[in-house]
Amino acid sequence: MNLIPNGIDHISEELTVLEPNSDMNLISNVIDPISKEQSVLEPNLGNLADFPSSKHGRNGYSFNVFLLQVISGYSHLFRNSPLYCFWVSYVPFVILKKAEAVEALISGTKHMQKGWSYNWLHSWLGTGLLTSYGSKWKSRRKLLTPSFHFEILKDFLPIFNEQSQILVKRLQKETTKDSTDIVMPITLCSLDIICETTLGITIGAQENSDSQYVKSVIRAGEIIMERMVNSWYWIDFIFNFMEAGRELKHHLKILHNFTLSVIYEKKRKLLSGDPNLGSQRKRKALMDLLLEHHVQTKDLTEEDIREEVDTFAFEGHDTTSMGMSWALYLIGLHKNVQEKIHEELDRIFGDDIERPVSTEDLKDMHYLDIVLKESLRIKPSVPIIARQINEETVICGYRIPKGASCLVYIHDLHRDESVFPNPEKFDPDRFLPKNSVNRHPYAYIPFSAGPRNCIGQRFAIMEEKIVISTILRNFSIESLDQRDKIPPAPELILRSSLPIRMRIRPRQRRQS
Repeated sequence: MNLIPNGIDHISEELTVLEPNSDMNLISNVIDPISKEQSVLEPNLGNLADFPSSKHGRNGYSFNVFLLQVISGYSHLFRNSPLYCFWVSYVPFVILKKAEAVEALISGTKHMQKGWSYNWLHSWLGTGLLTSYGSKWKSRRKLLTPSFHFEILKDFLPIFNEQSQILVKRLQKETTKDSTDIVMPITLCSLDIICETTLGITIGAQENSDSQYVKSVIRAGEIIMERMVNSWYWIDFIFNFMEAGRELKHHLKILHNFTLSVIYEKKRKLLSGDPNLGSQRKRKALMDLLLEHHVQTKDLTEEDIREEVDTFAFEGHDTTSMGMSWALYLIGLHKNVQEKIHEELDRIFGDDIERPVSTEDLKDMHYLDIVLKESLRIKPSVPIIARQINEETVICGYRIPKGASCLVYIHDLHRDESVFPNPEKFDPDRFLPKNSVNRHPYAYIPFSAGPRNCIGQRFAIMEEKIVISTILRNFSIESLDQRDKIPPAPELILRSSLPIRMRIRPRQRRQS
């Protein structure tokens, strides 16, 4: 049996082979090399000895920015290995970065339990579809899967289109400004979409970003992310007595009460025979479907419904909004790509910038489709997924002991040079059918893969296409900072460490 390559035996002066003008060219200028002697003197740090200890030493960037870059440096060192071991103090993490290793871990039903870091979401999401495992996960997945059938999703097209048009009106106010941080407008649009499709209510986040629900959604997510990177916050007893813990409890109470109030009101109407919630209604939000199941079978409690609705409200807006933000940023960096998208949209819609996007239009957006795929390759919304190993297993000839934590490092999996030559280059043509033949099915997994793949990936793709196509039918965009100026920070999702500044202008169409 092979020994797992061990990151603790390497030193950071070897972590400097990085592509120019990429997300990763910051580390070689900032991290001071550490000698083997220093590594021996600080064994309790593990590979964390490669991190600058102060924010000044990190040029002002957060710890998370360097987490991504240091792990990417090790992935380069072990580029010929399917996996390696990264130590956080005395805790080992097995990092998988080759398609065959990833397939061995997540393709079957043997390793279905998420990593321990997901436990921090329990206070918000309970044990819904994202965090549950075993029989509970299996029954919930079976129950929820029909809700994401394409024929069901088609009924949500009017919501996607309506909210996209509201976003366009908001962005029109930005066309006279020198720059706009695109993340918040996109996030509020996505939040409106997910609340209307999941809860079946309109919260008007785009028109009222000061609403308490919107503030609590955003702030609760921020605090949970802060907890992940602050070891003092890892211990529940300590965290709950700290200011951040008390603030999180406050916001979660607001969110849970809001969701439960909607559940109680909809249940009351359903039991009273309100025709708006009956079987005659064609378009049903996820909550409506769960409530009907609750009333008819008693299998789900009201708390079970809250778990799933909150899970989709959290997952469905956060991952998709950053996916769209990164896609717009990359499109704004590459004028030739943007021109091709504009040409495709003009062929589909002509000069009509208000016609709603139809399912047939979505099928015709071939170039935009491969642009979004390439964007998710370079900037996967979820950069890392974790699994707990509950029985000894062998992956690519390496023995993984029971109790180990395995991390699928999607960010670097998508940068495997043997699969994606010149991986830092933004090249949508990689995903043309002729260039995708014989590609390993686990080499590109922006929505994970296997039994625990993202149940909402069709929803996300549909939303991204409609929102981005609506924006680009109306505007030309220009990204103002190169990729090395805004290095990404991995949290539960891949965020920007700095504002994503764009210049937005009305489109100037060519005269025929």
